Amino acid sequence: MNTSRTKIMTIGALAIVINVVLGLIVSALKIPLLFLDTMGTIFMSATFGIGWGILVAIGTHLVMTIMEGFVAFPFVLVSIATAIVVGLMARKGKFDIKKAIITGLLLAIVSPLIGTPIRLALFGGFTGSGADIIIAGLRASGKEIFTSTFIGVVASNFVDKIVSCILVSILINKLPIKYLGARRAK
Repeated sequence: MNTSRTKIMTIGALAIVINVVLGLIVSALKIPLLFLDTMGTIFMSATFGIGWGILVAIGTHLVMTIMEGFVAFPFVLVSIATAIVVGLMARKGKFDIKKAIITGLLLAIVSPLIGTPIRLALFGGFTGSGADIIIAGLRASGKEIFTSTFIGVVASNFVDKIVSCILVSILINKLPIKYLGARRAK
């Protein structure tokens, strides 16, 4: 089934809302090791492809920039990388649990490689997220700020990206085929 552009754009708008709302809730609750702010991006990339995932990533960060100021926007690079990795992993066949776990593991490394320098440049390593607990502990033990931040963000992303990918995989595999992109309805 060929999904119309309007339907994809509507789902994309919902994906942006999901990213923003889940990200704000987790941030407000300061839940360690979770962000959940890329689930909509993961869904769009796995279901409709890299391009749609990137559009959702950019849209999410534009909304977050309006809400929180410019400091939210540079992290769009992390979300774009997420869209690319997920889109490539989901390119052939279904985004099943096994593929979701592998994708989550890849994202747990790729995201901090991009996000750590941004976090350091804008916030000195601490953003107010649950990962700050790990970063502070590592700093207190004498680790350098880059090492502490990278390890803290990897630990958070390890949980966050695997959980996010698994939840999206379950959702995709439970949705009726009519809601999925033509390349995912196989």
